[in-house]
Amino acid sequence: MRSDCGNCFGLCCVALPFAASSDFAADKDAGQPCTNLRADFRCGIHTQLRQRGFAGCTVFDCFGAGQRVSQVTFGGQDWRQAPGTARQMFDVFPVMRQLHELLRYLTEALTLPPARPVHGELRRALERTQRLTAGSAQELLELDMAAHRGEVSALLLRASELVRARVPGRGKDRRGADLIGADLKAADLRGANLRGAYLIAADLKGADLRTADLIGADLRDADLSGADLTGALFLTQPQLDAAKGDATTKLPSALTRPRHW
Repeated sequence: MRSDCGNCFGLCCVALPFAASSDFAADKDAGQPCTNLRADFRCGIHTQLRQRGFAGCTVFDCFGAGQRVSQVTFGGQDWRQAPGTARQMFDVFPVMRQLHELLRYLTEALTLPPARPVHGELRRALERTQRLTAGSAQELLELDMAAHRGEVSALLLRASELVRARVPGRGKDRRGADLIGADLKAADLRGANLRGAYLIAADLKGADLRTADLIGADLRDADLSGADLTGALFLTQPQLDAAKGDATTKLPSALTRPRHW
C-alpha cells in the first residue's frame, strides 16, 4: 500500500487531469501525458516539483495502486508498447486507487484494540477488497465502487466510534464541517469526528488531535506546528504532505515528517 514509482508506468502523470492553479503550473487533460514525464516513466523535475509550480504532485499518493495496475492487472505491458490498452489502463487506475485506499484504512482499523467488536467484519471487508483488486480490468471497470466504498465507510465509522468513545469528553461531531481558515490554535480536539472536514489553512498550532478521526479531512496548508497527532485515526501521508508543520509536531509512528516542514 505504498507507491513504487519504479514499477509503475507513470499512471498518475497520465491518467489523471489537473488544472492550472497554485498546485499545478499548467492544464492537463485525463489521458494526456504530463510534459515532465520521461520515456522511462519517471518525472523529469521530481526534485524541483514545488519550485516549478507542481506542489500538487508532491502530495499525491496512489497507495500502491499504480504498480498493481501496471504489473498485475496489465501484466507488465505498458501503454506505450501497447497503445490499445491505454484508455482501459487509465480508467482502471482511479478505481484501483480507491480500493487500495480502503485497504489502507481497513488495515489500520484492525490494529485498534477498542475496535475489536468489529474486527471480524473488518477482516471480511479487507479480504473482499483484496479479492476485488485481483479482478480483471473489465471487472474493475464494472465494479460499483460507490456502493463498496459506502459499505466500508460505514464499517470504518463504527470502528472509529468504538475508539473515540473511550475519550473523556470527546470533541463534537464536525464531520464535513467548513473550518477553512478556522482559528483552532491549541484546541482540544481529542476524539473529535473530523471526517471530511475542510481544514484548509486552519490554524491548528498546538492543537491536540489525539484519536481524532481525520479520514478524508482536507488539511491543505493547515498549520500543524506543535500539534499532537499521535493516535489520530486514518491520517495519511498525503494529508500531512499537504499541510504545514515543524519539528515539534507529534506524528503517528507509521508516518513520516514531510521534508518541506
